[in-house]
Amino acid sequence: METAPGRKALTHERILETAARAIRRAGFQGVGVADIMKEAGLTHGGFYAHFASRDALLVEALEHAGRQSAERLNKGQTIREARGASPFRALVEGYLSDRHLSGTEEGCAVAALVSEMPRQAPEVREAAAQRVRNLVGRVARTLPAGTAPGAATAVACQMVGALQMARALGHTAEGRALLADNRAVLLAQYDAPEPG
Repeated sequence: METAPGRKALTHERILETAARAIRRAGFQGVGVADIMKEAGLTHGGFYAHFASRDALLVEALEHAGRQSAERLNKGQTIREARGASPFRALVEGYLSDRHLSGTEEGCAVAALVSEMPRQAPEVREAAAQRVRNLVGRVARTLPAGTAPGAATAVACQMVGALQMARALGHTAEGRALLADNRAVLLAQYDAPEPG
């Protein structure tokens, strides 16, 4: 039989999962404590047994969303690399994919929330800033040796901006073309074939 701390940990995880989806779907302002608890199948009153405040929930939900995004990118990147793609190509093709275009609830929290980040409480802003740092670091690890300093930041900005703009156009031919154009430009610049 499971102990009470085990149940509490599972409930905490369920709340985080629900909140992580909600912030990517509806933004920070779209995350109300009562709505999150209801969507998680729990009562509003139980919230404070898990979180000190709504901002504490947002911080943990951002961290949870970041871990989820990293896991999905890792999986896709591993598959693409096994098929012969460079680490950079694997990352760009996964991030700027048609699947990511429509996967708002499960996609990159940075792309979903970046415009709202400056208006949050300091602890939420810091958690959001860490998601940005993680994305830039991930890009930096995939760039070819000798790439100009600052390239990782520029590439991360282009990837996030391209995804946001494509989502604004919708999962349409126009939105998919915007992603394809950005993939092509990034790959031509940073993943050119070795001279033979």
